[in-house]
Amino acid sequence: MTFKFTKLSIPDVVLIESKKFEDSRGFFAELYQESKFKEFGIDKSVKQINLSKSSKGVLRGLHYQLNPFAQGKIVRVVAGSIFDVAVDLRKNSQFYGKWVGVNLKSENLNMLYIPEGFAHGFEVLSDTAEFEYLCTQVYSPQHERGIRYDDPFLNISWSSKSPVLSEKDLKYPFFKEADTNF
Repeated sequence: MTFKFTKLSIPDVVLIESKKFEDSRGFFAELYQESKFKEFGIDKSVKQINLSKSSKGVLRGLHYQLNPFAQGKIVRVVAGSIFDVAVDLRKNSQFYGKWVGVNLKSENLNMLYIPEGFAHGFEVLSDTAEFEYLCTQVYSPQHERGIRYDDPFLNISWSSKSPVLSEKDLKYPFFKEADTNF
């Protein structure tokens, strides 16, 4: 089996493990195969691929886009390690306002699928990290929104008490005041 799909505590968020085939030359791994992902129910097409590089202590998020430009994402670490978080913004979900987080490392090739209707963020744990996003929708600045990373209602277990943030991320509202349409 090339992929192992594991539903997390919010079952629509899925940890995807890829099998590594190693030998004296290095390794080979499949990172995506449309038919296998569709079999598991991840059937959105990829419309944009993003890559970011950040230093230790950088926290990016919590970001999302409103409908009709809501983005589902398959994310992975290309180099380094991060703590990755998804927050359920879907008002009719039993998990509304809940979050799930996982450590992702480049060494194990694990990925996380985050569907539309979730805010997403991550914190860099290694000296640097390169992070790849496969997005189901293109970036739309007028639909971009965010939530404060340190919202006491969410109570996310970030490792850094004083992360490095963008000015934009510092200005986002708390969860209960966030603009959502999911």
